[in-house]
Amino acid sequence: MQSVMMETTKLREPVAEFLRELSSTARRVVVVHDCLMTAVIQDVASIPNAESYIFHCVSAFTNFTNAWDAAGRPVLEDAEIPDGTPPIFTSFSLEFLNFIGYQIGCQKINCGTLYNTSRAIEGAHLDLVAKLENIQGIRYWAIGPVNPITISHNQNSKSRHKCLEWLDKQAPKSVLLVSFGTLTSLTDEQIGELAIGLEQSEQKFIWVLRDADKGDIFSGEVGIIQLPQGYEERIEAAGVGVVVRDWAPQVEILGHPSTGGFMSHCGWNSCLESITMGVPIAAWPMHSGQPRNTILITQVLKVGLAVKEEESQDVVASSTIEKVVRRLMASEEGDETRKRAAELGGILKRSLDEGGVSRMELDSFIAHISR
Repeated sequence: MQSVMMETTKLREPVAEFLRELSSTARRVVVVHDCLMTAVIQDVASIPNAESYIFHCVSAFTNFTNAWDAAGRPVLEDAEIPDGTPPIFTSFSLEFLNFIGYQIGCQKINCGTLYNTSRAIEGAHLDLVAKLENIQGIRYWAIGPVNPITISHNQNSKSRHKCLEWLDKQAPKSVLLVSFGTLTSLTDEQIGELAIGLEQSEQKFIWVLRDADKGDIFSGEVGIIQLPQGYEERIEAAGVGVVVRDWAPQVEILGHPSTGGFMSHCGWNSCLESITMGVPIAAWPMHSGQPRNTILITQVLKVGLAVKEEESQDVVASSTIEKVVRRLMASEEGDETRKRAAELGGILKRSLDEGGVSRMELDSFIAHISR
């Protein structure tokens, strides 16, 4: 994996050449980049009229606790860090941490930092990041969420995904979306347990189970994910579920009136999409920043329930999955969590309106770089 990541550093020379070419005709060149691409854009430091800004695609809570961990977990006034926040080395491999260290070593000039979050929900953690890093002259802008916040439900559209047509026939807030993103794969054993748990929960669901994610990118072969014999036919005949084996319009599904829950790996983009649409999360983290996002979702923002009983659990039993699905979709606890998610969704949407806190932060950033 590290060798693959290090291949990205070969982009440094062509990117530097492109930036120098731009700088010869532009008053100012502004580069917004992911923190994992710092080595690629490091030559910005040698271009007089160029500036670089890091864009963090993780939550402010996750970024703060990562920095707090790296600093030796110091005692910070006003910092409420939930019990169970996992150490950073349990979420990232040593090779990935080494790669991060290499990127930090290439960070010659950073003129500011952008976050895909909103001060409306993470203002305290953004302040803690600034306090912990204590870097003079570095500004922070929280311009998120950057995902769509309004969805058009045109039932007459010919390009509409078939699962949306199925959703149209379901009761409001009755369907659970199950999807673990494009960078996460479950074992065959875990897929079997999940299939049983979903069926036994007796709750309606859309399960995005992409065969392509099991493929070998080098051979071009795509593995077919095997479910229990007759499973798909049985749940579809009973009208309780749909298995989608290709791309699915996640934001549209989350924004549909019939969707009432989201079982997710808790990647931050998925978390924001779910909260923005007012949908609570059954949090099932796999790696990277996902365990910390789960702490944020379940213990800080309180818009979700944890799936795993123990973080070290290798395979989550079908009985556990069944219990969590019922708690989220068919209990007073789930209703309260759904109410809280709807409230936070409204707050996030208003933060992007004219005069909203995220809109003002974006306007501030644009004014800064166009000064």
